[in-house]
Amino acid sequence: MRRANQLVGKTLGELAKHIKAGISTKELDAIAEEFIRDHGAIPTFKGFPNQEGGPFPGSICTSVNDVVVHGVPNATTILKDGDIITIDCGTLLDGFNGDSAYTFCVGEVSEEVKKLLRTTKESLYLGIENATAGKHIGDISYAVQTHNEAQGYGIVRELTGHGIGREMHEDPPVPNYGRRGNGTMLKAGMCIAIEPMVTMGNKAIYMDAQDRWTIRTRDGRPAAHFEHTIAVRRGKAEILSSFEEVESIEGKIY
Repeated sequence: MRRANQLVGKTLGELAKHIKAGISTKELDAIAEEFIRDHGAIPTFKGFPNQEGGPFPGSICTSVNDVVVHGVPNATTILKDGDIITIDCGTLLDGFNGDSAYTFCVGEVSEEVKKLLRTTKESLYLGIENATAGKHIGDISYAVQTHNEAQGYGIVRELTGHGIGREMHEDPPVPNYGRRGNGTMLKAGMCIAIEPMVTMGNKAIYMDAQDRWTIRTRDGRPAAHFEHTIAVRRGKAEILSSFEEVESIEGKIY
């Protein structure tokens, strides 16, 4: 699990070198797929089944601005200065899955958007602080929800984090809202993906009618998404994925 997740971090770091105005999301997808396969792994998302939209066509999800998650890489979505883009990446390495996501700035973005990204990322780590043996999923959920809602942001209800291991999505689900002490009790050795999905405005979302994958905010305002895969431990969770490669390239902006 560590190796698979560290590769995801390295892939996000490689993409950080290329995220700039003028590049298409399809080009980013090709870079990611080549990097993952060159390191002996399989891009888990490619061909991932969905009853609505059929197999996912990309190796990564590329979610720009008002796209919350599951943005489909394509040749016509060209990044421009002031955009934000979430790259969600998964790898399958030696039978185990890695999963992580990071929201990048493209050039100069507004302070309002930076605050959204900063708050969302902070809530991820607050959730991780509560992912220890003896606590409950609801403790993670409550920490994420209260931190973001205190800033007036929306918490997406329909999508959650998840258990992860030999399968990309396993039990238990990990919502970004809830009550302390509720839900599955965490045990040492469990691996879960914690992933706040936060909107600048209303929490309402909808699925793109054409590709049946892309999830957008209903009010058209930006959304942020950060994700780590962690192992539950006694006392302090172990973060298996990494943002170090990303932040060594673009700096710790938020």
